[in-house]
Amino acid sequence: MVAANGELYLDLMKRVLANVIYEDAPVGWYGDVDGYRTELRSSGLDLPTTAHTMVGLKRLDNVQACVERVLADGVPGDLIETGVWRGGVCILMRAVLAAHDVRDRRVWVADSFEGVPVVHSESHPLDREMELHRINGVLKVTREEVAENFARYGLLDDQVRFLEGWFEQTLPSAPIGALAVLRLDGDLYESTTDALTHLYPKLSVGGFVIVDDYNIEPCRQAVTDFRARHGIREPIVPVDTCGVHWRRAA
Repeated sequence: MVAANGELYLDLMKRVLANVIYEDAPVGWYGDVDGYRTELRSSGLDLPTTAHTMVGLKRLDNVQACVERVLADGVPGDLIETGVWRGGVCILMRAVLAAHDVRDRRVWVADSFEGVPVVHSESHPLDREMELHRINGVLKVTREEVAENFARYGLLDDQVRFLEGWFEQTLPSAPIGALAVLRLDGDLYESTTDALTHLYPKLSVGGFVIVDDYNIEPCRQAVTDFRARHGIREPIVPVDTCGVHWRRAA
């Protein structure tokens, strides 16, 4: 267990990462949202103008809980998020390691740093239908910006590793050994499939898969298809209206 001051540190980290402190208003992506609303930010249902994550407090709590469980249980491996936006979730992962004085695990920050892939005629039909690349102006955050965000919290060090590029190009040859927590935030069918295909085999028994966008049809279908292909039967546990997780049993 982390000491009481460590719990306070992590609680404050989550509040700052989601910016429930200064309550930055969301941009107009979600329609008629009129200014900051506590319930939307807590659930990760708005798009912050300045906060370092859009996942909300409930999903941040889930990340902390999963990381602390694998630490307590001695599940071997590093931590990774595939699709990081401004880096807030990965920053929290690194903060949890710091709070527990864990020095032998890494946080892998995997992203194109160019937004999501532009769909084409050979893309998965669900990805073509969604056309998420149309909002790459909002979704694109550079590697330099994400690294600077880590540095702002004093957490940019050699336990943070960047994997820059499209998942189909970087994940097959990524220099990652075992993983203890695999968090997916790629939104699309193909991005989610790429991450599961190349990283799930590296997930240790007892490790967690966290899926941020399970409410989005392309992502949910990718998870369903992958689990069916590989006979994965561990129960999917809801986190909030968007996210889910499961723990690898075998």
